[in-house]
Amino acid sequence: MRAVATHPSNHSLTLERGLRLLRTLAEHPEGLTVSELAGELGTHRAGIYRLLRPHLAQRLVRRDAGDRYRLGAGLIELAGSVQPRLREVAGPLLQELADALGATTALTVRDGPDEAVVVDVRSPRSVDLHIAYRPGLRHPVHVAASGLAILAGGPPRPGERAEVARARRLGWAVSTGELLPGATGVAAPVLTRPAAGEPGGVTGADAGARSDAGADAGAEAAISAVWVGRRDNAAIAATVAATAAAIAARLV
Repeated sequence: MRAVATHPSNHSLTLERGLRLLRTLAEHPEGLTVSELAGELGTHRAGIYRLLRPHLAQRLVRRDAGDRYRLGAGLIELAGSVQPRLREVAGPLLQELADALGATTALTVRDGPDEAVVVDVRSPRSVDLHIAYRPGLRHPVHVAASGLAILAGGPPRPGERAEVARARRLGWAVSTGELLPGATGVAAPVLTRPAAGEPGGVTGADAGARSDAGADAGAEAAISAVWVGRRDNAAIAATVAATAAAIAARLV
């Protein structure tokens, strides 16, 4: 009896569907039934059961008492391996910053040339009102104070927003309402190597040679403070920038 060869593209398609399943569940923290998942992914129930089986075995997905499927604790273990040293160093300082400012603070890292993702969020322990900002939040790197700060840590690039150039000059970025309606954010890059234009930084021919390097050309992360209402942006920025520098110094 001749074995039937499995085309590599079938494996790729299955992997893609499995990843789509995880992202779909991430968008529905209340959980989804098999029928709801089938509707979201545009496939049949039998296919959903096949996708769920390995995810359940690896604890990437869990089934609750109501037969709804949610993201599982196995994902937390995987996420803990993302930038572990940076998160270990930044975590305590982020909490101190949140408590000192009475604002939500976050650590955002660059993920490829065009996106950024929040990997740690801390809320002030002395304030009852907290902003709904969560780890895993993904956004274009040219959007919001955190993304602008990451870009500002690198060399100037054609077509960049004027806010990036301003942030590069000041050492911090500010934005209002770009991620969360009504919220203002101030961010500073975590520079583990010299910033563009500083001694040893990326300038001239080096900037051109590294322009396609994405996150390798400049900052890979930024920390931010986010709040609602009118506050002294510059004063908060000074504190945020000092914390970013402290984190960078501990990473060297």
